[in-house]
Amino acid sequence: DLALCEQWRNQWPVLFVSFRRVDGLDFQSAYGMLEETISDLCEEHRYLLDSSQISDLEKSVMERLIWKKATDQELKGGLLRLTRMMQAHYGKPIILLIDEYDVPLAKASANGYYKEMLDVMKGIMQAMKDNSALQLAVITGCLRIAKESIFTGTNNFVSDTISSSHLNESFGFTQADIDQILKDADCLEHAADIKNWYDGYYFGDLDVYCPWDVMNYLRDLQRNPKAKPASYWKNTSDNSIIRSFIDYRGAKISQKLETLLSGGYILQKVEEDLTYDYLHSSEENLWSILYLTGYLTRVREEDLPAPLPEDASALIIPNAEVREIFETTIQKWFDESAQTWNLTALFDAMWSGNAETLTAEINKLNNSLLQQPDCTWAYLGDGRDGHKADRYLFWTSLNTDKVTAGKEIPVIIQTGNGEYYVSETTTGKRNGKDYVTVSKSLITQNQYKEILKKGKEFSSLEAAYDAYLKALGDPKYDSVRQSQS
Repeated sequence: DLALCEQWRNQWPVLFVSFRRVDGLDFQSAYGMLEETISDLCEEHRYLLDSSQISDLEKSVMERLIWKKATDQELKGGLLRLTRMMQAHYGKPIILLIDEYDVPLAKASANGYYKEMLDVMKGIMQAMKDNSALQLAVITGCLRIAKESIFTGTNNFVSDTISSSHLNESFGFTQADIDQILKDADCLEHAADIKNWYDGYYFGDLDVYCPWDVMNYLRDLQRNPKAKPASYWKNTSDNSIIRSFIDYRGAKISQKLETLLSGGYILQKVEEDLTYDYLHSSEENLWSILYLTGYLTRVREEDLPAPLPEDASALIIPNAEVREIFETTIQKWFDESAQTWNLTALFDAMWSGNAETLTAEINKLNNSLLQQPDCTWAYLGDGRDGHKADRYLFWTSLNTDKVTAGKEIPVIIQTGNGEYYVSETTTGKRNGKDYVTVSKSLITQNQYKEILKKGKEFSSLEAAYDAYLKALGDPKYDSVRQSQS
């Protein structure tokens, strides 16, 4: 639209600032990065120090900001002061562009100094409140700005989110964009890989690709025509939000993660009006932030087998890249916690009937598979002395009471001598018992050996768990997975 471009091009001074670098393990280090960001911004507009339209007082404050010698109050008012100085210099209001406004608060929330950073950012964002120096402002971030407490007192926001249909094509490349880009780059043969790895985001009523990944992959293809798709986005984020899911207590997150990793979808209420201080207050908030930050996307309602419940969204991992991020983060957690999964001592205490040792070993557990919500497990086999190799721990992430008896389910099996298998059992009930067991009654060692033979051995529990997740995603287990909801 040439007319629109001519109407706006070079018509208004522009001030751009990004807060993506404001990070730190404590408030002091994060505050230092904020000082650095404001200092760099003022240095970029150093020409204002030579303007005859600006008072010496304003110039002296700007110099202190550049040299990082400003007071706390001067730092908080730095952005507002800069907008007014630019308006005075140019003789017209300016356009303010703020990128990743909520990164300082996200990092503060993750590292325990949220209240301190909130106070500083509230001051900086006063640049938006009743500021006659602004023609308009555009702000981007993960969370909706209208309800974020740092904008208290600021009015007339127009908020566009990933669930809005307005401007949805502006969030990424459309299929038409991709077709043209691949044609221009002579890379049409890579269309399927690019779709599998970088498509899948459903914004408003439109499917879009992640532009950062697409352009990085095309760059690599120009250098090496045999280059494989890679997780470029992963290198721009610490993916701590996924780790917070794994560490979250008292929720059925494990089961839902398994459904997602197996290619399925989960039904969740998405709350867009979140602030970071309430992020971990509920499981629903955690799922919402995964959606709002791009780790999950919505499934089209027309692609679902049944209408959605009121206020619910069907969420799914969008593509192979994000699935790899999930898997890598979970694997890292496995590696860091592996020492808690050697259950040999627990095994021995169980079979020997040593209650004191058994209690001590259970208390040592941290993030053990045995502590996953709704999982089912059982010690089975031969408890006689000298028969350690004939004892077995059967484990499944499924609540077998919900599965009901007589159903085939995937299981991880640890033998008494520390071997790991992924196999399949049939749930059962014991005479006179109300609960459903992880396996129907097994009497002879040959029956146990047959189950092991039917499965596959793995060198570690980490490898076995990864194989278990893949097995659980098999369509033949659709009914048992659905029984858990």
